[in-house]
Amino acid sequence: MRKLTYFVAATMDGFIATEGGAVDFFPVGGDHGPTITAQYPETVPSEVRRALGIDARNANFDTVIMGRKTYDFGVRTGTASPYAHLRQFVVSTTLTAAPDPAVELIGADPLARVRELKREQGPGIWLCGGGHLAQDLLPEIDQIFLKLHPIVLGRGRALFGSGPRLPEPLEFRVITSQVFDDGVAFVKYRRAR
Repeated sequence: MRKLTYFVAATMDGFIATEGGAVDFFPVGGDHGPTITAQYPETVPSEVRRALGIDARNANFDTVIMGRKTYDFGVRTGTASPYAHLRQFVVSTTLTAAPDPAVELIGADPLARVRELKREQGPGIWLCGGGHLAQDLLPEIDQIFLKLHPIVLGRGRALFGSGPRLPEPLEFRVITSQVFDDGVAFVKYRRAR
């Protein structure tokens, strides 16, 4: 069965964006970027891949799933298909039609659709964001790959939305961790089952 991996950047206090959705407070550059991009080239938007000359194959994921706000952020790169090198799904109750033929909309029950996708053959599924979608999909998240930045934001969009409503805590175990000179910690977690 394929794994659903929540691969995301966050602050030390657990925010993935400002309340308005900005992510420009995350520093660009440093030594973490090239290392992580080399390992996970498919997580770079298609237009940015072209600009940087990244032509590496999709090594870890062949599918991306994102919420509407995350998708809109990707659209700001100038395309309605921000991850054209992947199979793209957008969870939205407000979009009535897919803005691009390469994008499939999920209007209801994203958890059921993710369970279907996990039963397919192939590499993993990347949960790109956002926090509310991660909250909804938490029962199916197998791994969390967290780029933890040494920043305290104070408020914003949380890693898991308004907080999961769980009957009991879900435990994850560290698979690997690496701390870069720029202060970013890249920690990979696996769901303890």
